[in-house]
Amino acid sequence: MTVTVNVHQAKTHLSRLMERAHAGEQIVLAKAGKPYALLGPLPPSPTTRRPGRLSGEYVGPEILLPLPESVLDAWEGS
Repeated sequence: MTVTVNVHQAKTHLSRLMERAHAGEQIVLAKAGKPYALLGPLPPSPTTRRPGRLSGEYVGPEILLPLPESVLDAWEGS
């Protein structure tokens, strides 16, 4: 359901309007009777992270090996 609300009413009842938008309602904010902006619910948040999901796919055990001296020298500016 879509409801049109004047800016003055929106400022007065912003908390209530946010609750309605969070519940899924779309609210059109009007300025001088003309539609100006849309207040609505956010899309659902992405799924939660699962640690270790990518383990072994992109980084192999060689990540734990010491760096060659030439690479260390480049990082240290020698």
